[in-house]
Amino acid sequence: MKHRYSLSAAVLLAGAGLLAACDPGTKPATGTAETADATFDDYKARFIDSLWYYNPEWASSAGYHRYDSLLVVPSAGRRQVEAAAIARRGKELQAFEVGKLSVNNQTDYRLMQNYLASARFYADTLRSWEWNPSNYNVGGAVAEVLNGRYAPLDRRLRAISSKLIQSADYYEAAEQSVKRPTREHTNLAIRQNQGGLSVFGPALLDSVAKSGLSDAEKKTLRERVATTRLAMEGYIRFLQTQVLPAGNFRPFRIGPELFARKFALDIQSRYSADEVYQKALTHRQELLTDMKARALRIYPKYVQYQAVPQDTLAIVRDVVAALSREHATPQRFVDAVREQMPELVRWVNEHDLLTQDPTQPLVVRETPLYMRGSGAGASVSAPGPYDKGADTYYNVDPIVGLPAPQAESYLREYNTYTLQILNIHEAIPGHYTQLVYANRSPSLIKSILGNGAMIEGWAVYAERMMLESGYGGNTDEFWLMWDKWNMRVTLNAILDHEVQAGSLTETQAVEMLRRDGFQEDAEARNKWLRATLSQVQLSSYFTGYTEIYDLREELKQKQGKEFNLKAFHEQFLSYGSAPVKYIREMMLAKEKK
Repeated sequence: MKHRYSLSAAVLLAGAGLLAACDPGTKPATGTAETADATFDDYKARFIDSLWYYNPEWASSAGYHRYDSLLVVPSAGRRQVEAAAIARRGKELQAFEVGKLSVNNQTDYRLMQNYLASARFYADTLRSWEWNPSNYNVGGAVAEVLNGRYAPLDRRLRAISSKLIQSADYYEAAEQSVKRPTREHTNLAIRQNQGGLSVFGPALLDSVAKSGLSDAEKKTLRERVATTRLAMEGYIRFLQTQVLPAGNFRPFRIGPELFARKFALDIQSRYSADEVYQKALTHRQELLTDMKARALRIYPKYVQYQAVPQDTLAIVRDVVAALSREHATPQRFVDAVREQMPELVRWVNEHDLLTQDPTQPLVVRETPLYMRGSGAGASVSAPGPYDKGADTYYNVDPIVGLPAPQAESYLREYNTYTLQILNIHEAIPGHYTQLVYANRSPSLIKSILGNGAMIEGWAVYAERMMLESGYGGNTDEFWLMWDKWNMRVTLNAILDHEVQAGSLTETQAVEMLRRDGFQEDAEARNKWLRATLSQVQLSSYFTGYTEIYDLREELKQKQGKEFNLKAFHEQFLSYGSAPVKYIREMMLAKEKK
């Protein structure tokens, strides 16, 4: 038998050296605030390099390409190495006197501290590496390098070739790691790895053929691609023929205790998980009240009743249904998204809502196959702080392969009104705009350790802010559909809590989403799927939005006539993707000066 070289041993040795290199060695000098900040800034650079070394795929997505050729084999030995690194980082942080750091550096310190606590929680307590087989998929890592424009094709292909040396070891370790998974994550892993196979198809092989690699390099890379495909197919077969038939699944619910802990670490809100849940229940009633008032004003334009229903919710449902009938065709769905981008840019500029950067390209594309299947429908893949000139991709799931009734249901959910709100959320001035600002932040830590609740919260806030500026004509129709859309965010938080920390069933969830959210059946069932596959993330939208809106109203009250909306937006976004509670502290501290 030929000996197969394993990178794991090399990683163990190199990792030990890197840990030593990242150790400050002595207690940081804290004689003055300037000295403390300078020392901490120096340490942050070493902390980040260590972060990238242990997370090469994350590094690539952030635009840091030094470790593109590495593939982390998810073995037990590797997890031990990472645990040692996390413990070392924690001890290093304790050497700094937080009170002597600037406000900005205090925030960075807390973000770094929270990252380390999260890493320990995920590895030791949540242990999703055991029960979530979809964690393992080399397709995304290779696609990130293949599709990048940061280096010549030949260099990127050589990095891919080196990365694929470990693909068989990677999937072997993945099979050994999976113990009593959830049925839902097993099915997701099968779908996404089947999609991941497309990364190793004609596009990659065509790139190899047209490259300047030597014949020997091309031959080696093609062999490694073939080996990777076999390893992926073997993993899919393992899940299909061993894991699924065995039926030894754990529940997908993580329970109230783990949910509360994960919420605190992931969201980093001023509020607890239970407080956010209660706020969402209250907001649901507020939205329903507004929807009833608007529907009662406009229903004669859209619905002809012989006898007006006594149940006001029935009138809301009928008006929403009538407005939802206006939508794109399945064939033109992605084009409809693409065509709206210039209008959003124009509106933001003409209404002076914030300064945009026309040099940062936004590309609307069909969601790559390896990213589909999670129930999200649309997302943004943005370049990291090291690769600021690269394209930002707005990924839109095409409506293909769906039965006609299901496609129609989906299109009614993303009708002419809500598709515009989706585009505001995902693109301008939502995620795309916020992430452009985040990449300008002088703090790499705030860009890298971005807070999901702030990022999602900003996108939700942007929807409301655009309508407040008059987008959509300030009509009852548009506001009614925004209420419906915002109800999604509100119900997301309720659903997340009641599914993962409670016992809500699929039937109950779909009924709630259809009744209170006026959602189409396809949307409601997609959301149930998402609620079973994720924990806490669905709460991030409502939490971040609530905190941002509350901060804006607080500053408006303090500043009175001096309040400037554009200035608020640009100052808020200047802090990178930090948790809203820390941005609030920094903005209020600046206000006092």
